[in-house]
Amino acid sequence: MFGRLRRNLGESYSPLYFLAALGAGGLAVSFFMFLMFWVAHPNHPVPVFEDVLGGFTQGGMAAKGAILVAVLGIALFAILHLRLLAWNISEYRRYRTTEAYRTLRAGNGETQLSAIPLTLAMTVNVCFIVGAVFVPGLWSAVEYLLPGALIAFLAIGVQAHRILFGFFARIFTAGGFDCAKNNNLTQMMPTFALAMIGVGLAAPAAFSHVPAVAGIGFLTSTYFITAAVILGAIKLILGFRGMMDQGTDKDTLPTLWVVVPILTVLTIAFMRQDHALGTFFGGHGSPGETLAFLARMLAAQVFFGGLGLVVMRRAGYFETYVIGAEKSPGSYALVCPGVALAVMGHFFINKGLVGAGLIDKFGVAYWLLTAVPLALQVLTIWVMLKLNSKHVSA
Repeated sequence: MFGRLRRNLGESYSPLYFLAALGAGGLAVSFFMFLMFWVAHPNHPVPVFEDVLGGFTQGGMAAKGAILVAVLGIALFAILHLRLLAWNISEYRRYRTTEAYRTLRAGNGETQLSAIPLTLAMTVNVCFIVGAVFVPGLWSAVEYLLPGALIAFLAIGVQAHRILFGFFARIFTAGGFDCAKNNNLTQMMPTFALAMIGVGLAAPAAFSHVPAVAGIGFLTSTYFITAAVILGAIKLILGFRGMMDQGTDKDTLPTLWVVVPILTVLTIAFMRQDHALGTFFGGHGSPGETLAFLARMLAAQVFFGGLGLVVMRRAGYFETYVIGAEKSPGSYALVCPGVALAVMGHFFINKGLVGAGLIDKFGVAYWLLTAVPLALQVLTIWVMLKLNSKHVSA
């Protein structure tokens, strides 16, 4: 996991390698779900150092083991995320001097650059989690930190817009978009980036008790969420049109799953906004409404997940690009959906089923259902490490 990384890739580098860092950050978040839903944190909206320490010292052996696994998982994958982020930034700087970069900027693939603000937004989220879990007393200063988070996410949002609007300005004024090659969902990358920025901006809305900070977070997150939904709907229709007409290139098949993490990110964003509405405007949804909302979003994910799985299995994608010797930077698009489904599973079980009283927390049914996201998490870790050994390890 922490061996030497390849250097000086030159024209063989791809901005899609930022998804390696993104996936590692997502796995850190997936371990945070253990603390989020298994450790009591009555005085904080998320578990912080004091809650984790209290749960570890007062809990039984099973609780201690779960907390230890969660803390180690967060630490290891946060370090891997930052390491892969630094590696990507270094390689990307060299890549910008190549002819391959200029070719990318002149074609459909320019939107791949949206993987950069997408990953940077994840970095802010990972840093927030690491600070909450490992820094004693940090939450006492949270009202000073949240405005900084707003500024960071908005700055990343500006970068995302420069990439997206620059792409559209070129296409709308000079043409050149190859619809025949739009036979995948790679064009959904900017949607993913906007959604990730939106969920980040929704955090101050949910966590701050300062009306101005919460209001700015709510309104700015609403903009990015709305933009993501509009852009996603357009790109999804165009992508399916291209795939149904041209078929799909084998190495781009994982993009069929990009809708899955986008839906998880939007779900968390909407729930954070709902929490903000409840805090400031008395508009918090009922447990039944939360269950219905989570069930619908999860149903959409299962649909796209099943569709992508069937297509990739028929094409032999996993045997070729995961287990086999062939390489495709787009393979890293397999990691985020696994993380997203695992995270959504925890939310659906805890906020949906338990919240609505359909199952008892920590009962037999609870653990049988929780085994599903845990299995997805383990499988995703294996895929991540397998891809890293093929693509980035020296």
